[in-house]
Amino acid sequence: MADASAYPETKTRTETFSYLPPMSPERMAQQIAYCISRGWNPAIEYTEPEKSFSNFWYLWKLPFFGTQSVELVLNELEACHRANPGMHVRFIAYDNYAQSQGMAFVVYRA
Repeated sequence: MADASAYPETKTRTETFSYLPPMSPERMAQQIAYCISRGWNPAIEYTEPEKSFSNFWYLWKLPFFGTQSVELVLNELEACHRANPGMHVRFIAYDNYAQSQGMAFVVYRA
């Protein structure tokens, strides 16, 4: 039955985008720009790889309420990755209207 899997389990999957090829920096910037254009608030979280399926990830700083700068978010993602080597780092966009996450994806994998 193991050969029937559509996706070989060579690495742990953490979210929907992890089943796709890795995003280029340009594509990642487009995803972040889309979230900002929708009025969603970007945030950054990180956690240990063994806890990646937990509901609790550590918040990096506060969410960037009202930011219009994709570059700021990309710089903070990089800063979080440098400060927390060996951890997963993910981008999250909070939707104020629906009061939920509008998008989330892992940017750096340990």
